[in-house]
Amino acid sequence: MATHAHAAAHDDHDHKPHGWRRWVFSTNHKDIGTMYLVFACTMFFVGGTMALIIRAELFQPGLQFVDPQFFNSMTAMHALVMIFGAIMPAWVGLANWMIPIQIGAPDMALPRLNNLSFWILPFAFLILLGTLFVPGGAPAGGWTMYPPLALQGGDSFPMMIFAIHLRGISSVLGAINVVVTIMNMRAPGMNLLKMPMFVWTWLITAYLLVAVMPVLAGAVTMLLTDHFFGTSFFAASGGGDPVMFQHIFWFFGHPEVYIMILPAFGIVSEIIPTFSRKPLFGYESMVYATAAIGFLSFIVWAHHMFTVGMPLAGQLFFMLATMLISVPTGVKVFNWCATMTRGSLSFEPPMLFALAFLFLFTIGGFSGLMLAIVPADFQYQDSYFVVAHFHYVLVPGSLFAIIGAVYYWLPKWVGRMYDQKLATWHFWLSAIFVNVLFFPQHFLGLAGMPRRIPDYATQFADWNMVSSIGAFGFGFSQLLLPYIIIKCVKSGAKAADRTWDGAHGLEWELPSPAPFHSWESPPSAAVIARGAEH
Repeated sequence: MATHAHAAAHDDHDHKPHGWRRWVFSTNHKDIGTMYLVFACTMFFVGGTMALIIRAELFQPGLQFVDPQFFNSMTAMHALVMIFGAIMPAWVGLANWMIPIQIGAPDMALPRLNNLSFWILPFAFLILLGTLFVPGGAPAGGWTMYPPLALQGGDSFPMMIFAIHLRGISSVLGAINVVVTIMNMRAPGMNLLKMPMFVWTWLITAYLLVAVMPVLAGAVTMLLTDHFFGTSFFAASGGGDPVMFQHIFWFFGHPEVYIMILPAFGIVSEIIPTFSRKPLFGYESMVYATAAIGFLSFIVWAHHMFTVGMPLAGQLFFMLATMLISVPTGVKVFNWCATMTRGSLSFEPPMLFALAFLFLFTIGGFSGLMLAIVPADFQYQDSYFVVAHFHYVLVPGSLFAIIGAVYYWLPKWVGRMYDQKLATWHFWLSAIFVNVLFFPQHFLGLAGMPRRIPDYATQFADWNMVSSIGAFGFGFSQLLLPYIIIKCVKSGAKAADRTWDGAHGLEWELPSPAPFHSWESPPSAAVIARGAEH
C-alpha cells in the first residue's frame, strides 16, 4: 500500500508543471500570492511614475511639462492604479500566502477560483492603461468619476468602466474565497477567537468587499447607460440627480478606505508583539474594535459630501458618526502602545515600519477628525489638506504596513535572510521623504490651494517645491525594495529556524500541537499531522 502511494506521489511530482505553466495554471496559494505581490509591485511603480509626473509639473508655478488635460488624466489614473492595482492586490497576495498557513489549512478553499481571480487583473489593467493611447486620452474626470465631468472621456470612458468591472469581479471572487477558507478550513480546535489578528482583519475586510463592490458596479453601469443608452440617472436635464452618483459612489468609497487599511491593522498586530516579545495586549478588544470599524464604515459615506447642500440633520449625523469611528481606532492604537509598554523591544526593519505606521497613521487619523467637523470641512473641501490627509492614511498607513509585512515574512517565504542594513536604509529614506512629500501639503491646503490643478498662484510655490523634492526622494528610495528582495532570493544567507527570536518565535514556529493561546497562531497542518503520527 505504502509503495503504491509512494509511486503515485512520485508520478505526480513528474507531471508537475514547470516554467511558465507553473504560474499560468497554478492553483497553489503560495504561487498565486507571489503573483499578486509581483503584480502589485509592478503597478506600484507604474502609479508612482504617474505621481512623479504630477509632482514634476507642480515643482514651480506655470505649465512646464504636460498640458492640463494630461495632468488631469494623471491624477485620475494615479489613483485608480494605486488603489485597485497596487494596494488591494498586495493585500490579497499577503492573504493568499499567509491565511492558509495561519489557520492550518492546506490551501485556499477554492483554488481554481483563486487562479481566475488573479488572471482577471492583468487584463483589467491592460485595458485601463490602454486608455492612455486612445483618441481623446485617458479619463480626466478624477478617480471618483463624477458626472457630468467623467462623461467627457471619449473612447476611454467605456474602457475605464469595463476595467473597473473586471477589477470588481476579481475582488469579489477573492473575498468569497477568503471567507469560505476561514470559515470552513481552520485547524481542529481553532475557534474564531483563537485566530491570528491578520486572519481576523482579512475576514472582516472580505465581508466589506462582498458588500460594496457590487455598489460600485451599479454606479458605473448607470453612468454607462446615461452615456450610451439615453437614461437620465445622473443627468439633471432628464430629471436625474448628479449628487445621487456621489451618494452611491461614496457608499462604496468609504468602506473601500477601510478595505485598504484593516489588513494593515492585522499586520501591525502581528509585528509589534513579535518585536516586543510580548503577547498582543487586549486581543479580544482588538477583534471587536475591528468589527466596529467595519460596521461604522457603512454609515459615514456622506462626510465626503458636506458641501453638496445636504440638510443640516444629515450633516450632523454624518459628522457625529464619523467621529465615532475614532473610538475603536483609538482602542487599537492604545492596545499597540500597551503591547510595547515594558516589552523587550528590538528594532528590525519590520518593527521600524510598524512604528512609523503607528505614528504617521495617527496623524492621518487626526486630520480626518478635522475634516469630519462640518464648518471646518467647508474650508478644507477640495483643498490640498484633503490630499495630505488621505495620503497620510494610505502611504505611511497601508503601504508601510505592506512593506513591513514583506520584510517580516520574506525569510519564511524564501528560506533566506535579506540584507537588514539595506532594509533599514530603505526605512529611513522612506520615513523621512514621505513626510517631506506630504506634510507641506497640509500647509498648502490651509492656505487655500485647490487640488487637481496643474498651475497655481505664486504664494504656494515654496511648499510645492519642498513637496516635489520629497516625492522624487520617496519614489527613488522605493527602488531599494525590489533590489533587496531579488538579492535575498538569489544570494541571501539561509534563514535561521527562529528568524525573529521572539518570546514564542514566529507564528509558524510553534514547537508541537500543544494547545495554543489566542495571541499565538495555530500549528500548521504539517505540525498537526506530525502530532497525529506520534
